[in-house]
Amino acid sequence: MGRFALLSLALASIFTGGLAAETPAEEAAAPAPSLAVSVQASFPSSEIFGIKLVNGQATQALLAFTNDEEVPITVNFVGGSLATLDEPSTNVRNLSATNYGVQIPAGETQTLPYSLTTEMHPQDLRLNLISVISKNVTQFYTIQAFDGPVSVVEPETSIFDPQIIFLYFFILAFFAGIFYFFYTVWIAPYFPQKRRGRESKKAGVAVKKTDLDVPSPDAAVPAATSYNSDWIPAHHIQKPEARKVKGARSKSRA
Repeated sequence: MGRFALLSLALASIFTGGLAAETPAEEAAAPAPSLAVSVQASFPSSEIFGIKLVNGQATQALLAFTNDEEVPITVNFVGGSLATLDEPSTNVRNLSATNYGVQIPAGETQTLPYSLTTEMHPQDLRLNLISVISKNVTQFYTIQAFDGPVSVVEPETSIFDPQIIFLYFFILAFFAGIFYFFYTVWIAPYFPQKRRGRESKKAGVAVKKTDLDVPSPDAAVPAATSYNSDWIPAHHIQKPEARKVKGARSKSRA
């Protein structure tokens, strides 16, 4: 229980660091114990113009902890906040804390990553990162890992972005619809008669052509051509005579 109580006190000291200056003069604060641990923060994606926090994209910070103590230390978690640049600064947003629980032996250095994501209006702010370190299980310390200006920016857009292409298509369709509306309402009514007259003339000419092309039913049908019967055998020309069968009559009488 004592460990969690000390941890809560360490967390409270991150956001209430200025309370010690507001205490009365007669209440002398006890000097805080020192810890031989240093932290250096670096941002791999930073540019020569400064650190930029791109909205919607995770920004990674590398925190190098160097333990100069004679005993191992434990990095419990790292948190931070974004504040304004003016003095006194105003807290704009608290960043999420990342739990580590990594033990660093005496005299060694270990680098831990810390990622933060923003969704804010583009502006210049101050980034403050605080790490909570424990020693001998019961002793907790807060060490400032980074304190410097950063710029919150929007992600870069490309003309081949699907959202940009859809936006261009929507705008083009909108203006095309407006142009078609004005054309049909204000321009097309001024040219209706000429177009209709030409179409009627073309239709009349087409009807006349079709009447001339279709043959009339009263047209004379040419007579059948005569043929030469000399080469046709006689038994094909003469019609066969019906023969009377006696057997058929006898059967009918019976």
